[in-house]
Amino acid sequence: MNLKQIIFFFVLLGIFFIPFNSWGGLPFLGEFAKESSTIFFLIASGIFFFKITLKGRLVVPYRNPIFWSLLLVLIWFILSTVINLPNILDYKFKGLNGVMRFIRQYGALVMSAIIFLLTFYNAFHKKDNKRLFLNIRKVFFISFCFVSVYAFLEIAYIKLGISQFKPILNFFDYLPFVNVIIDTTNLRISSLTHEPPAFSSFLLTTAGWMFSYILTGKGFKKYIPALLVLVFALFSDSRSALVIIFTQAFIFLLFLAHKKNFQHILIRIGIVGLVAVMAIGVYKGQEISEYIVEKATSFGVNDGTHSISNKTRFGIQYALGQVFLENPVSGVGFGQQAYESRRHYPSWAVEDNWEFRLMYLNPDHPNFPPGYNLYLRLLAETGIVGFLLFSSFLCLIIFTCIKLIRQKNENQIIGMVILISMVGLIINWVQIDTFRVFGFWINLALLLYVTRNKFTFLKLNKIKSKEEE
Repeated sequence: MNLKQIIFFFVLLGIFFIPFNSWGGLPFLGEFAKESSTIFFLIASGIFFFKITLKGRLVVPYRNPIFWSLLLVLIWFILSTVINLPNILDYKFKGLNGVMRFIRQYGALVMSAIIFLLTFYNAFHKKDNKRLFLNIRKVFFISFCFVSVYAFLEIAYIKLGISQFKPILNFFDYLPFVNVIIDTTNLRISSLTHEPPAFSSFLLTTAGWMFSYILTGKGFKKYIPALLVLVFALFSDSRSALVIIFTQAFIFLLFLAHKKNFQHILIRIGIVGLVAVMAIGVYKGQEISEYIVEKATSFGVNDGTHSISNKTRFGIQYALGQVFLENPVSGVGFGQQAYESRRHYPSWAVEDNWEFRLMYLNPDHPNFPPGYNLYLRLLAETGIVGFLLFSSFLCLIIFTCIKLIRQKNENQIIGMVILISMVGLIINWVQIDTFRVFGFWINLALLLYVTRNKFTFLKLNKIKSKEEE
């Protein structure tokens, strides 16, 4: 194996280990501590930069407007911080000043958006589009198989009360980066990940890839990966996972309806789905209606089960909105929201809330309060300018995927998978505030690579990129 093949191998290995994060982690990696994939991506990046020093060749998609849009976002994040530097120099909370907070947050962003992204892109360089897609999908599928086996055992033990599966679950402790965690209190499943939300994130990351087997596989088995994604979404007890994954499934159905050569698959899915819904409705209609009502009414701040988490989430989001209103143009600086938003936490969120008392407002607790919404965080930290730049970046991605789908070659399936993945991850950012989303950067690298020789959305398909010659 040459250096390029070794880099590609470690990238694929990192993709495989994305859901393997229920271990203690490596504290020196900061917010990447629990992400086992980081280890393999860092190894790939280290070899990649070593290769650059040997051969002096770095492939950059500098002619792709999506990449330039990303660079503009990163540049504005720095400018918004410089604009607010006089205030940032006075910030201090939980033993960390504003400048160090910016360095840590921006460093983590650069690691994902520049270092890992360019490593992925160069690892893909000179590979056939179809073969590359199949390689990545196969790795996602193998990883999904491990997740599925654990999830089924977890469902059998937690949901169905079959205690005989407990010893089998314990065997997963022998897997790397896995500590068996069984939630016997809330009865939620998390599979190989460290918590149910992380499991949901993995499901929506792989949904498009698993759906694609319906288009390329044969027989009934081609439907199994997609069915498992939907089943696990139902058993995850995650409201957001249900909404996002079924939205992704709807986009997939629209794709089938739009493509004449796939419409027969849509008809089959429609018939089977209708029969299944009717059968389930007859036997489990009452339970399903009660489940839907319970989930729909679990967003309040007064119900016993979800009140604390909802008060924390909505309270922090409210505070972010107030910070934005006070600093609408340039925000308060990248990574600085916690210093300002703590002055705006509403009393209804803080009172009788142990999460604020013991963690987020406790100066001795190391964890900074999360924003729980990336878009509100960007509004608060980078202002309306940063928000619009980032939104434009996401719109370019979606638009490019749609243009790929309209092509009459293998790129249409690749575009469909990336579109479904990106839509899911973009919606998921409504409830998380981190850029540490490996699925996003992997899909972005693949999109940049597939469109490397053309500005697809500008229909300049014959323009060659100099870096690919």
